[in-house]
Amino acid sequence: MADSWVNSAEILGSDLHLELTRAGSRRTALMAALREAIRDGRLAPDTRLPPYRSLAADLGIARNTVADAYAELVAEGWLTARQGSGTRVAPRPAPPP
Repeated sequence: MADSWVNSAEILGSDLHLELTRAGSRRTALMAALREAIRDGRLAPDTRLPPYRSLAADLGIARNTVADAYAELVAEGWLTARQGSGTRVAPRPAPPP
């Protein structure tokens, strides 16, 4: 799958285009695509991401793959997660002057 649309517009308020073209595992490709979307500003701080099952179904990958990618991005500081609140894009520090 070269690219996929996340069709969770009702949850996000907009469609998010993710390209899973990076070589390696689907988890690695998903993490790279999410990092790029955050860096590019397509995913603003505090944007709620779709639940694991929704994103996995939209991308045609396993739910655990999405869960593992989210967990690693939380550990790296790209995302925040709170039980019952979902997973959100973490606030980014302002660049130094």
